[in-house]
Amino acid sequence: MQDFIAQLPQLAKDKHKENKKFFAKLKKKPPKNLDQTMQQLHDEEFQRTDCLDCANCCKTTGPLFTDKDVERIAKFFKLKPQQFEAQYLRRDEDGDLVLQSVPCTFLGADNYCSIYEVRPKACREYPHTDRKKFHQIGNLTVKNTAICPAAYNIVEKMKQHIKL
Repeated sequence: MQDFIAQLPQLAKDKHKENKKFFAKLKKKPPKNLDQTMQQLHDEEFQRTDCLDCANCCKTTGPLFTDKDVERIAKFFKLKPQQFEAQYLRRDEDGDLVLQSVPCTFLGADNYCSIYEVRPKACREYPHTDRKKFHQIGNLTVKNTAICPAAYNIVEKMKQHIKL
């Protein structure tokens, strides 16, 4: 798995043009059963892929935190939302709440998340390959193929299953 993760940025870069083109076509004319197909591909991939073997998303990127995320996680730590924000988060150039640094503060050496039960919505939904209206998140998905081995595999299988 570690070898694949190390190769992932280059593999994704090599497929970047092809993937951008595929998702542009997909956005214009999504198949009627796209969400069902994506759910199936997602489920199949995650029967083979264990995120605890990887955690590359937690090691290399950070999620956006919604106000609800901040409230829920602050409550978990028995902090006021403002205290949680001050201790762990910052505003990025877009004004979004993000972690002060990566790898994620809450990621353990064993790849377990110390706030898993209350983790941000963005973490719960990552890599977003089973999202409804999947055709709307092509750019995000292409980005995720450089980070997440499962996302990369799903997109490769998707291109075989969905002929545009």
